[in-house]
Amino acid sequence: MPQEISVSEQAIKSKVYRLVDALVSGEKTENEIRDSIRRWWAGIHPADRPIAQKHLLLVLERSTSAIDAIQDGMADATCSDNVRIALAARRLRLQEPLRGRPAIRAV
Repeated sequence: MPQEISVSEQAIKSKVYRLVDALVSGEKTENEIRDSIRRWWAGIHPADRPIAQKHLLLVLERSTSAIDAIQDGMADATCSDNVRIALAARRLRLQEPLRGRPAIRAV
């Protein structure tokens, strides 16, 4: 019998943060992160997927806002226009793949 996966906001936040930490520390590659999320999503009961998607998107939005604030703070701290321009360009590149991407699909 498969194990039930919690779709609470806290459980999803924990999952996302563990994956981010694994990527930052070099334990996992981006492809491994993608595979991990696909396996996790496949394990969520279809009836629970709408709430899981809602919580996941909320956590990702807040995480993105936190990263933006860190980048802005760094740009302000360095008082360098070059850093501000580089961070703004990076932010646009990071956001571009998310636009036009379909919602999470049920597997």
